[in-house]
Amino acid sequence: MYVSDEKNAATLQVHPRQGWALWWQQFAAFPWRNTVNTLRTRFGEDRLGLTASSLTFTTMLALVPFFTVALALLTAFPMFATVEAQLQRWLIESLIPSTIASQVLGYITQFASKASRLGLAGLSFLLVTALALILTMDRTLNNIWRVRQLRPLGQRVLIYWAAMSLGPLVLASSLVLTSSVVAASRSAFGELPYLIRLAFDSLEFVLLASGVTAMYRYVPNTHVRWRDALAGGLFVALGIEVAKKVLTLYLVHVPTYSTIYGTFATLPILLIWIYVAWVIVLLGAVVAAYLPSLLAGVARLPLAQSWDFQLALECLRALNLMRYQPEKGLYLHQLATRLQVEDVQLHRALDVLCQLDWVGAVVDVDERRTSTGAPESQHDMRYVLLIEPAQTLAAPLVSALMLDRNEATEPLWWHSGLDQIALIALLERRQWLAEEMPAEEVEAVAQELEPALADTVQADAAKA
Repeated sequence: MYVSDEKNAATLQVHPRQGWALWWQQFAAFPWRNTVNTLRTRFGEDRLGLTASSLTFTTMLALVPFFTVALALLTAFPMFATVEAQLQRWLIESLIPSTIASQVLGYITQFASKASRLGLAGLSFLLVTALALILTMDRTLNNIWRVRQLRPLGQRVLIYWAAMSLGPLVLASSLVLTSSVVAASRSAFGELPYLIRLAFDSLEFVLLASGVTAMYRYVPNTHVRWRDALAGGLFVALGIEVAKKVLTLYLVHVPTYSTIYGTFATLPILLIWIYVAWVIVLLGAVVAAYLPSLLAGVARLPLAQSWDFQLALECLRALNLMRYQPEKGLYLHQLATRLQVEDVQLHRALDVLCQLDWVGAVVDVDERRTSTGAPESQHDMRYVLLIEPAQTLAAPLVSALMLDRNEATEPLWWHSGLDQIALIALLERRQWLAEEMPAEEVEAVAQELEPALADTVQADAAKA
């Protein structure tokens, strides 16, 4: 018994080191390179830079309406009157570099105080700008998650309006509680202990990460796991802090804008900062959306222009094999795992296959549904093959995803025989194509098909 206790004690002494070693191994094994490649690819293909520019312009117009609502809510509760000015300054300084925080706070407070003098037309314009920011952000996040069906407009506006209304109250309550704790701690200890000061200094980071995490979790009209949303929230909070430090150092050591614009330097600096902040928020959404695929070890990225055509063939091949299995089909994540691609890469190929009525999307009875009765997302649908590949020509798929059939390309279609190829020839070993067509026609077809497919066609022709 004594020996067993010694072993347990030794185990308890070694366990923390093993925990740190395991954490470091997981950190080193994370696909950092794939993450950077995914961020770069999605930033370009989803045109996130252009979206950030649009959000920057809309944010400049919507700052005053949002700030006016926050001030109105705070003045409605007397308990927050003592911390109103402190909360305003804390909000601005936590989101904007310190070099321009005081000027921005002064301008916004001045504009918000004059908003009450506006007539019906002016207030309507402010509400429209705020609504435009809400809808643009909602549409962008749903596009990043490749959501096909958005929530109804009224539901989206109510969700954001509730968040905008409750946000200042929650922050004010947190600030009142923090001030009370600080006052009580100073009266008891004289000076705040190091851990308490560290916790208060981290409050800004925690609140920002929590707010962004909640946005990633609830805004997309699809199921987002808390782990993925939290990863995106931490990415944004860390990115905002780093960007604030970098921009502050740049403005201090390289006073270009102050020299050129003088007293108007706050405006271009604020525009640059809002743009950078939106880029970080959108990249954080990409991290949250693609984290499951990154952790699953996705090894294939789109490299060819006819990538969707290749994925469509691979989906058909996988679903053709499932026809003889009890499940009869595959879910989106199962297809993505088999093909070693990200879920969102399959959306266009599957959409085209469904439009051709070659593939059907089946929703099980016990799957999650929205209020309209539709499935929550494409992840909840099981895809099954509806056609017989041996009796179906591949021409519609080739025309939809690789080579459109029109007046200019008609000679190529006629001479190459693309309109005569059976789909089964592309899904299996394609020996039918090699045996039935002359060698010169096989070579002509191979030159026009996907490069990865062309090598296989030529190899089959050589064997035949």
